Amino acid sequence: MTDAATKVTFELATPDRLWLSVEADMVVVPGREGDFGVLPGHAPLISSIRPGVIDVHQGDQISDRIFVADGFADVVNSRCTVLTGEAMHLSDVDRSAAEKRLKDAEQALAQAADDAKAHAESAVAVAEALVAALR
Repeated sequence: MTDAATKVTFELATPDRLWLSVEADMVVVPGREGDFGVLPGHAPLISSIRPGVIDVHQGDQISDRIFVADGFADVVNSRCTVLTGEAMHLSDVDRSAAEKRLKDAEQALAQAADDAKAHAESAVAVAEALVAALR
């Protein structure tokens, strides 16, 4: 059981599995309106997520950096749950593969028909955020 005064239960789920479940001192999430930190006792909040990095803090250190492509965060008291379509540990991402992903997404956008442009623009935004996170 989590001590509500000292830890945040952070859970990250993708459509196919519970990706991560940890107790943390703080979690910083890339919200659509800006990054927000979740500490124990946080006010209830639901936020959409933009492509970016979730930082999991243990003490004064960032213990985990996880790239997420999209999704939603649900915060209630000392629990933060993120639902996303794509997640990856930033340390597992190959920079050249991320740059290729961006190039491929940009090419797909340039060739996309009008009805596919929104999806192609989203793919470019995700790839740009991933490359930026690796810098």
